[in-house]
Amino acid sequence: MSSTRASVIRGVSTAAALLLAGAAAGYWWAHKSTGNESAPAARGPSGQGGVLYWYDPMAPNQRFDKPGKSPFMDMQLVPRYANETEQASTVRVSPALVQNLGIRLGKVERVSLPTRLHAIGSVTFDERLLQLVQARVDGYITQLHVKAPLVHVRRGEPLATVLAPQWLEAQQEYLTLLDAQSQSAPALRAAARERLTVLGVPDAAVRALEEKRLTTPSTMVRSPIDGVVTELGAREGAAFAVGASLFRINGLTSVWVNAQIPEARVSMVPTGSMVQAQATAWPGREFKGRVIALLPQVDPQTRTFTVRVALDNRDFRLSPGMWIALDFTGPAVPPQLVVPSEAVISTGERSVVITAHEGGSFNVVEVSTGLEEDGKTPILSGLHEGESVVLSGQFLIDSEANLKSTVDRLKAGSSQATPVIGESRR
Repeated sequence: MSSTRASVIRGVSTAAALLLAGAAAGYWWAHKSTGNESAPAARGPSGQGGVLYWYDPMAPNQRFDKPGKSPFMDMQLVPRYANETEQASTVRVSPALVQNLGIRLGKVERVSLPTRLHAIGSVTFDERLLQLVQARVDGYITQLHVKAPLVHVRRGEPLATVLAPQWLEAQQEYLTLLDAQSQSAPALRAAARERLTVLGVPDAAVRALEEKRLTTPSTMVRSPIDGVVTELGAREGAAFAVGASLFRINGLTSVWVNAQIPEARVSMVPTGSMVQAQATAWPGREFKGRVIALLPQVDPQTRTFTVRVALDNRDFRLSPGMWIALDFTGPAVPPQLVVPSEAVISTGERSVVITAHEGGSFNVVEVSTGLEEDGKTPILSGLHEGESVVLSGQFLIDSEANLKSTVDRLKAGSSQATPVIGESRR
């Protein structure tokens, strides 16, 4: 009986020992397997450091803490390494496919782009040529010679004949002093003549008084400049009071053109720069002018400035309200790196250019661009002179996605091998 019990105890001990040994072996194997599987995820290729997160190139803003299949697309998640650079990954396209697809290439060049800007503006009166004919005394309009607004008048042309009692009194006083011989007569004559000027008596009427020695009850008011009567405040037979505006006359030897300039192009129209203009009313005729002001206000809707251009109009061909085409020539700029504008892909958040290299490899490079001019786009950073860039067929470099996702996928790339587009995949 004792021997049987001892045998049972030895069997149980042996089974327990085997069970513990199996558990230990299983734990060791599981730990080894886990370590082997996680090692590639914890460390990336040489020089890239550990994995920060995994992401789907089609939705790069969504991050995952472990590898697996993307919930958005039928594809594996891609790791992002700690020391991964921001340079574009490389893809290869077979030479046969490049030729069949007609992918065109261009060069990064260093040239001096002409700074030109075209705009459309409307003609307005040059406010610097405005003249007001204003009453300085009370009076009456006995005869009106210009009876409608927007009538062209010449300098010295009669506008109206007025009767002003104060003018008549001042004329009589001056006439009395003209022949005075006393010691104080010269000073009194000068004061009387000055009074006529202050009261607004026209110089022509004063000279006539001095020559003819006769006063006139009515005085002719004449136009002070060549121009257009834009405002008529006088009516025949009507009385006027001190300070009343009788005529408003705008000169036309020069006109203003107000044009809207995009905020990003303001630097191309400095004050004083020359402008060439054409009017549809005068085909083949060119007008010269210059920028006289950039109004300090931005339209919040269109994000544009108003630039004011003064045009020479000595022959009175231009009239307010006309539409004018303006050609601005900006200041000269030093040579800079440029690419054909068709090579630049704008994704909304950034601009990229696909560069081409020997062996059919292509890189996606993020660039900073300037303002496009004549089909060329300045490159502020990201490229070097002489590099080849793709001008057409960019979307065919990766036919599995649209143009925007192509850029994201190319930037993600494969860390193990460079894919070759156009060759069979195994």
